Amino acid sequence: MNAYLEIIRPGNAVMAAIAVILMAFVGHYYALPIIICALIVFVCTGAGNTINDVFDVKIDEINKPNRPIPSGRISLENARNYAYVLFGIGVVLSLIDSYLVNSIWPSVIVIPAVIIMYLYARNFKAMPLVGNITVATLTGFCFVIAGVVIACATSSLKILFISIYLGLFALFMTLAREIVKDMEDIEGDKKEGARTFPILYGKKIPSIISIILIVVTTLMCPILYILKIFNVWYMVIMIVPIIIFLYSAYTLKLNPSEEICAKVSKNLKIAMLISFVAFVVGSFNIANIFNFL
Repeated sequence: MNAYLEIIRPGNAVMAAIAVILMAFVGHYYALPIIICALIVFVCTGAGNTINDVFDVKIDEINKPNRPIPSGRISLENARNYAYVLFGIGVVLSLIDSYLVNSIWPSVIVIPAVIIMYLYARNFKAMPLVGNITVATLTGFCFVIAGVVIACATSSLKILFISIYLGLFALFMTLAREIVKDMEDIEGDKKEGARTFPILYGKKIPSIISIILIVVTTLMCPILYILKIFNVWYMVIMIVPIIIFLYSAYTLKLNPSEEICAKVSKNLKIAMLISFVAFVVGSFNIANIFNFL
């Protein structure tokens, strides 16, 4: 793989862009501004991954010597400049989107997000829990920026509400999963001298926080159906992730082993993906689809 493509971690960047595509389906809006929005999220995520590698170069020289920078395929200076260029492209695209939807709000969200990505790589990543919260917040931003673009283009407060809801859903569940992953990696992180939340405070407090986040997210699940924003098929599909969420919270308990944390992390990821399918299906008028068929 080309080093400049590898360093942006295209898989992660694509997954972030999928959040925007999901909002396009939910909002039934497929015009140019939402396409540009997906590109913004892809480019900025790639830039964030690149600047992460820049600041992690000494760690990667030991743990990941085959990464583009420690392997010498990209110089540190070129990688840094590459990240800045990608961030710049993301900001310019956000200004174009703001022009297209006749609102400054897309840029108002993208520019702070870019700054947060940089600060995360430079400072926040090493701060216990702060780094986890930052990652979760940026994940939620992917939904909100898409919702803002669609809302500005269509003057729909409904889609803005949905995007905030999905953003909070993604934030809470991502934060829970990030904390669980830290508990899973606790022994390896100790050897590397990391100062993660579970290393500093043990597993009990992180477990309680993760369980609370999972339960809160589970309680959020019926809201869009109760408010008649999503159809009944949303709740039918959501039964599966709700069961997985609650089972994960029960399995986690207060002093989980690394094996249990690994299973919980995997289960939460699967449940989130199923939830996203439910969001898409729930946003369509199923009766009209059947009549069309």
